[in-house]
Amino acid sequence: MLSRPCAALAAALALPATAQEAVSVANAGIVTVTGSQPSSLPGYLPTTIEGIGAAEIATRINATDSEDALKYFPSLLVRKRYPGDYNHAVLSSRASGTGNSARSMVFADGILLSNFLGNGAGFTPRWGLVGPEEIERVDVLYGPFSAAYPGNSVGAVVDYVTRLPQKFEAHARVGLFVQPFDLYGHSDTYSGWHASASLGDRAGAFSWWLSLSRLDSEGQPLTFPTKVKGSTAAGSATPVSGAVLDKDKSEIPWYLLGAGTIYDTVQDTAKLKLAYEFAPGLRGQATLGLWRNDASGQSESWLKDAAGNPFYTPGAVAIDGNAYTLGATDFNQTRDALQHRLAGLSLKQRADAGFGWELTASGYSYAKDTSRTPTVAKPAADAGGAGRITTLDGTGWTTLGARVQWQALPQHKLEAGLQRDTYRWRQRLDNAADWIGGAPTTPISSFVGDTRLTSLYLQDAWSLASDWTAVLGARHEHWQAFGGRKTSSADGSVDFAARSESWVSPKAAIGWQASEAWSLKLATGRAIRTPTAGELFQGRGIATDLTTNPDLKPEKSWTSELSAEQVQGADRWRVTLFREITTDALYSQPIPGTTPVVSNVQNIDRIRTWGLETALERRDLFVKGVDLAASWTYADSTITENANPLAADTIGKQQPRVPRIRASAALTWRASDTLSATYGLRYGSRQYGTLNNSDPNGFTYQGFSKYFTTDARVTWKFMPQWTAAFGVYNLNNYQYWNFHPYPQRTYSAELRFDL
Repeated sequence: MLSRPCAALAAALALPATAQEAVSVANAGIVTVTGSQPSSLPGYLPTTIEGIGAAEIATRINATDSEDALKYFPSLLVRKRYPGDYNHAVLSSRASGTGNSARSMVFADGILLSNFLGNGAGFTPRWGLVGPEEIERVDVLYGPFSAAYPGNSVGAVVDYVTRLPQKFEAHARVGLFVQPFDLYGHSDTYSGWHASASLGDRAGAFSWWLSLSRLDSEGQPLTFPTKVKGSTAAGSATPVSGAVLDKDKSEIPWYLLGAGTIYDTVQDTAKLKLAYEFAPGLRGQATLGLWRNDASGQSESWLKDAAGNPFYTPGAVAIDGNAYTLGATDFNQTRDALQHRLAGLSLKQRADAGFGWELTASGYSYAKDTSRTPTVAKPAADAGGAGRITTLDGTGWTTLGARVQWQALPQHKLEAGLQRDTYRWRQRLDNAADWIGGAPTTPISSFVGDTRLTSLYLQDAWSLASDWTAVLGARHEHWQAFGGRKTSSADGSVDFAARSESWVSPKAAIGWQASEAWSLKLATGRAIRTPTAGELFQGRGIATDLTTNPDLKPEKSWTSELSAEQVQGADRWRVTLFREITTDALYSQPIPGTTPVVSNVQNIDRIRTWGLETALERRDLFVKGVDLAASWTYADSTITENANPLAADTIGKQQPRVPRIRASAALTWRASDTLSATYGLRYGSRQYGTLNNSDPNGFTYQGFSKYFTTDARVTWKFMPQWTAAFGVYNLNNYQYWNFHPYPQRTYSAELRFDL
């Protein structure tokens, strides 16, 4: 008879082929496995793995996008600025801020959605390729403790497990949301809607799933043209009124002249999944996805001329008796047209006979990706005129993987894998006579480059005794950067030399079942986060440009955690102490010897993070039908070494965008089988956006503030196949910032049909 930990190991590694064959273990001691569809995460690891199911998502969360499912996970925050945020919704974790998108990984059924072409706000996971209604479960592995993942897993690995039907089913959902918004004395109302439909079936060995969705969203203003308050005499400058006097992130007085980046975005998603069981335990699956996004970014001037008309004209203006210069693009606009494609294939042999294997391949392609901006001022730009077009067509990534699992002994299991991930960066900037719909005329610059990571890993899990489980692993990686080139129409081309490096990242974890309810887990692992193509090759297209840094060193992190966990039925309490040391961290810093000072991505010698995280789940809290899910995290993340002579003031300062305190809670009342209500809250302490913490004013444009928000949601199944939900996001209407303003109080309503 297997010990309790070994039984969990066998269950977690079974890789079930169908939902009926899946394992559901409420309390398996050191390892806890729940759910139906199999996750791609290594559930046998005695480390921190958190999850949420479809029922809890529907009950607790006002979800318009798939990233909303992560709202109440311990230590996690997605920088979502409005429904459908496609270019800034970065995931942050215990020791990584919202500017470090390359320090976490997001998958859907094992297919990579994370965008490792760059690192930062513009390289967010492709959340839009997972609809909230198709999610069956979301699992999160904290830290780089599995050899199955590259160094980008240093923060967290998220896997969306989506539905595959066992019989015919059909679903439809429609929702509305409205946000009254008031900031800097200007108010407006922004709204949108989303609709989706999906259906699927299973006939014998064949199953399929088709889903379609549309999101039409108006976002609040995200940027604001500004002028630092000066003392230049107005002279003959045109007098204007309406500018708002405030203080910037460094407490310097400045004027805000209007609002910009007011997005109106329409997103369409189509997804098809096909699965076939060739033999008992042998299943093949294909996934095809198409995501389209048409977005218009508008701006508006708060300035008024003497007649009270909105003022946009470039040139000298007088504000409160002093002169300032308006530029042609101070009130800018954008038009984005994106069409991205996803394809994934997998063939899996379940390991319940002692030996299992898996082959996977996926590709993500920027089939069409253009962003257009004018170089002429409003209102003339509303009708066209000169501008620029940025094109990313041909950009994308591909992944290939193979792994085997072998039950060497009843209490001993091996896993090995081979992976190759390739990323292609293709960017071109051109002039256009008509920025709205015209073709490119003359080239300005281009940037290209590729990176590739080839990895071999081995992981060994076994039971040392009846109450002990241990996992040892190592990952060998060979990294290449090649094909880097930047071109300028004025200065020609610069080619960058190819690079390659290799290393080994060890992993270890051990778990002890101290009693029927309590377990202890200790894990440590090394992670190497490689520079992205964008960090290596992107910059201004001139030969003397210093902003490109093709010699960046990879980030190197050692992460450890010690957890104590109590599991009693559906109740769980976990306390985790964690520590991370990162050397050669990748951040933008000033370049020594430049006048005026220019910055680029460089390596910071050492960042040290330690902290404490606790998570609690209680069912029938105090009274029957009331459930609580809560978490609290303390993180002290400090820059301890930085050799840059211009950045000596960063030593001892808090890592940007990593707050010391994060907390969340969701209290759900299950009034009946058809009616429930949830009240949620989230808190984050003050943050900084600069390496030297020179931005003390977080509650302003470009600032990073603390936040405290509350949410409410009521779900009512008023007929067997019909469910209505009503919710309020940011119920207390807290005004907070993460460079851009977050949404204010937002009302939502949705209607769902399930057959």
